[in-house]
Amino acid sequence: MSALNRVPSLMARAGTASALTIAAVGGSIVVPGVASDAEAATPATKALQVAASKKGSPYKWGAAGPHRFDCSGLTLYSYKKAGKKLPRTAAQQYNKTRHISAGSRKAGDLVFFHSGSSVYHVGIYAGKGKIWHSPKSGEVVKLQKIWTKSVWYGRVK
Repeated sequence: MSALNRVPSLMARAGTASALTIAAVGGSIVVPGVASDAEAATPATKALQVAASKKGSPYKWGAAGPHRFDCSGLTLYSYKKAGKKLPRTAAQQYNKTRHISAGSRKAGDLVFFHSGSSVYHVGIYAGKGKIWHSPKSGEVVKLQKIWTKSVWYGRVK
């Protein structure tokens, strides 16, 4: 039996296992918003990693990094570091992406918040209903649960 296959039985016997215990027996640890090695090569997962690395950076209207960001500045910066070019505003970014359904969304896709037909905010999908984004003045880049159903999804081409 491989070490990976023993993880569930070890965890069942112990009740819980520390991250070090899981790693010691060859298991893997899932962290929301962080791509696995197999996924790391795609621009979308690279952009997601870049956005996550900016956790705690302050919001500043009109800023596109590297230390301060508004919402579309964070997505522009993250995708630029991943080798993809995006326009500046959330609405322009929406128009530049391939629109996809919620059921087709993947980590690294863009999440566009809208009111009617107007896009007013953007973040990077991290999986499990969460996004990395730079919310508003007085806040910082963070991982947050999507708080509304008024969202559209776009995949950077």
